[in-house]
Amino acid sequence: MPDTDRTIRLIYRSHSTIPDDQRDRALADIFAVARSHNADLGVTGALLITDNWFVQTLEGEESVVTGLFEKIRADGRHSGVTVVESTPVDDRVFGRWAMAKVSRVGHSDIPLHDVDGHIAPAERDATDRAQDALLTRMRNTIGADTV
Repeated sequence: MPDTDRTIRLIYRSHSTIPDDQRDRALADIFAVARSHNADLGVTGALLITDNWFVQTLEGEESVVTGLFEKIRADGRHSGVTVVESTPVDDRVFGRWAMAKVSRVGHSDIPLHDVDGHIAPAERDATDRAQDALLTRMRNTIGADTV
């Protein structure tokens, strides 16, 4: 029996090319497709969206995540795709979400609050410290706290 792929976490950032007047519909489409396909593939993660940036974390079997990322990289709704990190992990941080939505406006799957114009994780119990840390890393890759 062949060995199964190791679990990896891949984080990338990119510039949104979605026109403002098409943004709401395009983002709804992205989340609908991502949540459905990721659940089927066994991929978990989160997508941070600001006016100009995407930062996404994908977690799952290496070959699956790598294949999915190559499809994402070719998507015309963003440009300047840069891998921030790709590393083996023992545990998934976003294991409860096929694709958690994290944004400055609207509802979020991961509770957030605004502190002086900066997004930050809302108060949660200690079991979510890994999520808090990874969300901070994701935001810091694009300076989202200052955008």
